[in-house]
Amino acid sequence: MFNGPEIWIIVIVLLVLFGGSQLPKLARSLGEAQKELKKGMKDGEGETDAASDKS
Repeated sequence: MFNGPEIWIIVIVLLVLFGGSQLPKLARSLGEAQKELKKGMKDGEGETDAASDKS
């Protein structure tokens, strides 16, 4: 998907936009959002299975 130069350009743009001190906070919040999304998808699968068992 991305090659080496594209990744470096994205990193430089992020540094310019957010600054070095904001990047760890941004990465942490993205990680937490990804974890919540996976948890929600897992919980949603269980609800779907339970709903089909009731039919």
